[in-house]
Amino acid sequence: MHIETPPTEKPYDKAEGERRGIVIVNTGDGKGKSTAAFGLALRAHGRGKAVKIFQFMKVPSARFGEHRMFEQMGIPIEGLGDGFSWKSQDLEHSAQLARDGWQKAKAAILSGDYFMVTLDEITYPLIYGWLPLADVLQTLKVRPSHVHVVLTGRRCPPEIIEQADTVTEMQMVKHAFKAGIPAQRGIED
Repeated sequence: MHIETPPTEKPYDKAEGERRGIVIVNTGDGKGKSTAAFGLALRAHGRGKAVKIFQFMKVPSARFGEHRMFEQMGIPIEGLGDGFSWKSQDLEHSAQLARDGWQKAKAAILSGDYFMVTLDEITYPLIYGWLPLADVLQTLKVRPSHVHVVLTGRRCPPEIIEQADTVTEMQMVKHAFKAGIPAQRGIED
């Protein structure tokens, strides 16, 4: 381990632009994309801001830990899909659920009613060709100026990365699952 001397001067200048809604992308093969997005939702909610979370791959009846807490806190979270694609009985039905869900998410973004809209795991229906990338890009471009949008998922299309204001790529260094440790309640769900 390398020991560093703590900085004694601020390492950056104060930003001088105007505050506005930004597009945030959490992508990459590492763990934590949705978790980071949920942390932002909690931060915004804690400041009294209206937040809406859409999960493109989760079923509407999902009851993972985050669903239970968001429900208790009054943060709306909505599953739009039918689960992992490899479990689907009908991929065209899965694609239609994504398209229908996108219309709900798009309406929420464009309504201006929310400070933050989270599009959790939206990259999957995009890269599967289930959603029109051009419509997503246009919606992000014309959204009300105060609306923040957070997108998560692996392999985010480069066109979205280009348009986004903040992009974080989670890189996997190690993962317990690869060592044979199964997913666990409270960690993966």
